[in-house]
Amino acid sequence: KKPFCFNVIDDYTLPMKKIKQVTDFLETLAPLSYQESYDNCGLLTGQADWEIKKILITLDCTEEVVDEAIATGCNLIVAHHPIIFSGLKKLNGKTYVERTIIKAIKNDIAIYAIHTNLDNVITGVNAKISAQLGLQHTKILDVKSGGLLKKLVVYVPKNYLQVVQEAIFNAGGGNIGHYSECSFFSEGVGTFKGNNQSNAFVGEKNKQHLEPEYKLEVLLPAHCLNKALQAAQLAHPYEEMAYDVLPINNANPEVGSGMIGELPEALAAKDFLHHVKTSMNLQVIKFTPFDKPIKKVAVCGGSGSFLLGKAIADQADAFVSADFKYHEYFDAENRLMIADIGHYESEIFTINLLADKISEKFPIFAVILSNINTNPINYYF
Repeated sequence: KKPFCFNVIDDYTLPMKKIKQVTDFLETLAPLSYQESYDNCGLLTGQADWEIKKILITLDCTEEVVDEAIATGCNLIVAHHPIIFSGLKKLNGKTYVERTIIKAIKNDIAIYAIHTNLDNVITGVNAKISAQLGLQHTKILDVKSGGLLKKLVVYVPKNYLQVVQEAIFNAGGGNIGHYSECSFFSEGVGTFKGNNQSNAFVGEKNKQHLEPEYKLEVLLPAHCLNKALQAAQLAHPYEEMAYDVLPINNANPEVGSGMIGELPEALAAKDFLHHVKTSMNLQVIKFTPFDKPIKKVAVCGGSGSFLLGKAIADQADAFVSADFKYHEYFDAENRLMIADIGHYESEIFTINLLADKISEKFPIFAVILSNINTNPINYYF
């Protein structure tokens, strides 16, 4: 079966791209700092300065997937699930993990994992599930707070306010929900006295100078802080830029677990199950009985039972996820329907999401969707 490709161009006279350029881009979509503490995202094999030939997108990286990469000429595999999840103490080929890693290394194939960091962004895995189900007015189900946001405060002369503002905005600052270029500034007077070694933009050496300035305040994600600081310093006219970085405990509405939204119209339970089955291309759904119309729907790709209480608290009529344990189904108590669609099945459209994003950004080489079904679970009918 011929792989499904995006923008296949085998003309290598075109400018080449390094693996680092692609992984850096992926980390703007889903910063590594957003992964859960137990996770292992990022470049697992290979070197960042390798030139890319083609990219293979898969949900899981197995030996068969590495064979597929070799056959299709791909030297970068982008997988949702990390093949190395806990530490490796030996590499002698006794397990499928070890054999996969050995084969990738021997064939100069890089493996990159983008897992819970992609789960935790508003444009990631759960956004794709929501889109498949046709949900509207979506938002993060369980928003993360604490340490994800910073406030950058810069003191800038009046004539340079706009240029410094734009530099910080372009570096990722000033985005709040559906709004961009958000900031606050207030007027004041800055004082300084340069010594004999100073090279002041205004004022005289060894003499105190008073300068009308603005205090510019911008909220930004913590992972953008260094980039924003560098951008502000380049745009700022002073030899020494005065600034403060403040920790913010506000919740970030664009980072967190799961998603919740609404169907265009309420559906009866049977019709909702049929809609989920066809929209997600399912063979089977495990579900709890529910005797009310379903309109508000929570979703979580992969193992989402930890969000059941939040889905109930947010008055969802149904929760679409996977990997519920037997006794957890009782916890629904007819307050909502649990629709367990399977781990693999809930996340498989993630490969389409990644392929679209990478192809749009890097149209000069092939991005191939894996044809290997890596689902370890089979069904007998």
